Amino acid sequence: MTSQADVVVVGGGLGGVAAAIAAARAGMTVILTEELDRVGGQLTTQLVSALDEHPHVETFGVSAAYRQLRDRIRAACGGAANPGDGWVSRLCFPPAVGQRVLDALLAEHGVQVRLHSAPQTVTVDGDTVTAVTFTDGTRLTAPVFIDATERGDLLPLAGEHWSVGSEGTDAHGEPFAVPGGPAPQAQQSFTWCALLTYHPDRDGDDPGPAPARYDELRQHCGLDIAGWDGGVHRYRMFTDGPDGKPPFWTYRRLRTGTPELIVLNWASNDCAGYDPIGDGHTAERAGRELTAAFIHWLRTEAPREDGGRGYPGLRLAAADAGTVDGYAAAPYLRESRRLRNDRPVTGHDLLPVPGRARARHLPGSVGVAWYHIDLHERTGHPAPVYQPTAPFTIPAHALVGRVGNLLMGAKNLAATQIAAAAYRVHHGEWAVGEAAGALAAVACATNRTARDVVDTPALLVTAQLALARHAVPLAWIADVAADDPLFPAAHLLAAHGALEADLAADLRLRPDETPGTADLAALHGAAATVRDSLGLPGPAVAPAPAAAATSTWREHATAALAVPR
Repeated sequence: MTSQADVVVVGGGLGGVAAAIAAARAGMTVILTEELDRVGGQLTTQLVSALDEHPHVETFGVSAAYRQLRDRIRAACGGAANPGDGWVSRLCFPPAVGQRVLDALLAEHGVQVRLHSAPQTVTVDGDTVTAVTFTDGTRLTAPVFIDATERGDLLPLAGEHWSVGSEGTDAHGEPFAVPGGPAPQAQQSFTWCALLTYHPDRDGDDPGPAPARYDELRQHCGLDIAGWDGGVHRYRMFTDGPDGKPPFWTYRRLRTGTPELIVLNWASNDCAGYDPIGDGHTAERAGRELTAAFIHWLRTEAPREDGGRGYPGLRLAAADAGTVDGYAAAPYLRESRRLRNDRPVTGHDLLPVPGRARARHLPGSVGVAWYHIDLHERTGHPAPVYQPTAPFTIPAHALVGRVGNLLMGAKNLAATQIAAAAYRVHHGEWAVGEAAGALAAVACATNRTARDVVDTPALLVTAQLALARHAVPLAWIADVAADDPLFPAAHLLAAHGALEADLAADLRLRPDETPGTADLAALHGAAATVRDSLGLPGPAVAPAPAAAATSTWREHATAALAVPR
């Protein structure tokens, strides 16, 4: 059976959902496919519903659509700010809540969702994907395809260039890359999560037999973990640890009601030394065995605050996980195949720059994200990396490669392993997907390829403006709210260099103050670039010198750009 849409999004994780919504709100017909039984990825099938986010997430630095997702999750949990009260995140909640919210958002936008549908073959004509055939026999055609799969599955199927593991220090001189040349085997560890509840009245129960390989794997089990600071962080199960660390139990707690619910995502079930991209079957079996061993250790050997050993009252929460056994339906992968093009984002692009509040300016921004470079153990290279970054952006050129109508919509953007480790978290994946959906919509509306949109200034500005008008930030601006009429112009100008003078020093724009000479020149330079890209004439009347000297940034931007909300 062959079906057609304007945009086909392959992969139903957070990036895929965001891409589908962005394309649909622009008037495109959208089909979203997912190989498992529900959409959501990290949020649902992987059980990682304690959101990894940046410190400004409650006030700015995410799109209106992502904020709506968070608001609806809280509403569905009775309005609690953090339903699980987990200390790792500002928002922890049961995965089933996230699934209901995502399903509703997709339905409201008219997205057609096809589950149990994994890509099998891709038909390519030159540098254009013409169809994708799925394991259920469905064949989908579209002018634009978006790969939002967890492993970047369309990249090899479409004959696109891709990388996995480390590019090596020889490629870009990144200090945290594997020394030397490419090391595709040096993939990050992954985690097969599980949900647990605790029933103290069942602590007298038989914990059951040891799982497979327990004698071998128990050496990896424990509550104490090696800290990023080089020391050992010591934890207890339900009370603060001896050095003041909060309880293990509340780390990723997802529900505070009876019974409480946690997701098991700890160093002890962080599975390293396997190839989840090239040999998923072996890796996934190992991941499940390690998590099973950790659960048995918690039931039988974990130190108790009362001096005993083990918590036999721990139970796997199958109903909450939406699986038959309480384990995740899919592994939590920290990396994917990544697009390889001539303009990848590198770790250098994300690092703090002296005198700047933001990372270095990358042209063509279509979104923002911020997280530290968080590399877990890589095969052959056990030392983790935890490197601070500055707030950074998503350049459009990282989403397109040789195949002109194929966009990246998740962790598979053109970024090195080092850089991708900062984009991979929840809000970053959503932002990449939302950008891909907007670029796809412009490509469809103009009958051009996605690569044309990225490489043609007028089309790229059109996509940027569409994003900004939907309150998608293109730059890090702390003091222009999403409902401020200045928001689209401010972000469009910032994406084209308007904040590269004195305003680079912090995240505030100060729109109602008079800009200095350097900031005014940067603003007008950015406005000229935007107007030239759109083929618009310059401002009809230049302000008189006296008026220019007292006008605010807002007034200058409005006069110079005159792009309505």
